[in-house]
Amino acid sequence: MIDFLIKSTVSLIVLLVVYHLVLENEKIHQFNRFYLLFAVVFSLSIPFLTIEIIQEITTKASLQNLFVNENGIATSITESTNYWLIALYNIYGFVTSILLFRFIRNIFKLHLKAKSAVTIKHKSAQLALIGEKTLPYTFLNNIFVYETAYKNREIEDELYTHELIHVTQKHTLDILFIETLKVIFWFNPIFIFYKSAIQLNHEFLADEKVVQSYNNVSFYQNLLLSKANANPTYCLASNLNYSVTKKRLIMMTKTTSTASAILKKGLLVPVLIALVFTICTKVVAQETTKKQASTAKKSEGIFNKYYEKTTFKIKDESGKIVKDKKYDELTVLEQRAVPSIISKNKRLPTNEELIAELQKGAAAIIEVDVFSPENKKIKKADGEIYNTSEISERPDFPNGIEEFYKFVGLNFKAPENPKNLKGKIYITFIIEKDGSITNVRSIRDIGYGTGEEAIRVIKLSPKWIPGKVNNEPVRVMYSLPITVQSSN
Repeated sequence: MIDFLIKSTVSLIVLLVVYHLVLENEKIHQFNRFYLLFAVVFSLSIPFLTIEIIQEITTKASLQNLFVNENGIATSITESTNYWLIALYNIYGFVTSILLFRFIRNIFKLHLKAKSAVTIKHKSAQLALIGEKTLPYTFLNNIFVYETAYKNREIEDELYTHELIHVTQKHTLDILFIETLKVIFWFNPIFIFYKSAIQLNHEFLADEKVVQSYNNVSFYQNLLLSKANANPTYCLASNLNYSVTKKRLIMMTKTTSTASAILKKGLLVPVLIALVFTICTKVVAQETTKKQASTAKKSEGIFNKYYEKTTFKIKDESGKIVKDKKYDELTVLEQRAVPSIISKNKRLPTNEELIAELQKGAAAIIEVDVFSPENKKIKKADGEIYNTSEISERPDFPNGIEEFYKFVGLNFKAPENPKNLKGKIYITFIIEKDGSITNVRSIRDIGYGTGEEAIRVIKLSPKWIPGKVNNEPVRVMYSLPITVQSSN
């Protein structure tokens, strides 16, 4: 929910600022009406849109619903009730209920006022004659007018035309839409500014039609100024004298060229694209460990069989043979230096040829020289970061990766809410030359502070055994997913 509120509010603010800076002062009122409504709908929808960027994760850690305590005993996660959160929900529900009641009551009052008044058909609208001394105002299909003023013909034709535009263009629906959002998101003041912008644009639209119909700008301007503040403002109605400001009076005489309108509308495209990619882009880790581990295990069994009768002569840095080993005694670095089965072939073998070669077995003696130029990894400039495929020896946690899993389980604190939390947190970090951990980042989490908690735990980690290139420690980028599953 917090993520939704932050993303939607950022989008709402950006699009409203763009409206005030680029569009509001241009005479493209119909487009602006669409833009403001679109901005609200777009901003409320954008948190649900995700653009995934795939990042492969090659190491796996698992943090299940059992954690190891300081005595080495597995204990289930316990979750306490968050009374503050419950209190906030109750407050939100209480305030929303009051605002919803008031909203429905105001609609009902205007409906009753229209139903109890004497009504007269006026073009596509309905005049509702009321005893209240007021200037005309509109709600849905009804134009409310002061009965005495109507009978004495004291209401100018320009005012009827103004209110008729509110009816025919259904401006009330825009107001009801934004008022509904104000009830739901009462704690977010941005919707107050959107309502003001929408209502002012409604007045621009109505004023434009009056000016086009009567072609007497100065008379209409003086008429509005003379009527200003003559009646109270109704929050759900379109009011004749809403915001009679210098901006509104200037707009009546303003013109906008077609080229300028097209240019400013076109500027919105990069803004929307930037918002989508800024708010919606999400790095998604793609786990490849299980398949790779299974393949590696199967391959290891094949090679143990293939090299069963082979003796490996291990050379030192000077090229002298210093040790004899069997295949399962070779280090990872020495295994990588073993000549490839198909390295001398002119073409890749077929499956049948490869199976026949494996069944035949390897040579009785094979020399292994890890110090030969072709077996050395390329050394980067000092301080450069390596990935695990570029190094001779992978980094490791003291006493093995299982000990690291235990360390994470001992220190990770599960969030208090919600129940049955399940998912993966993907973490990346750099293992420095001295084995210390830096640049810890969470590239995906499951919310409720799990990413921040994983970062905190990784930063507490003891030093690792650093990765090496040609027996020299180097900086290595490391990544792993942590699976979290809480109990009821």
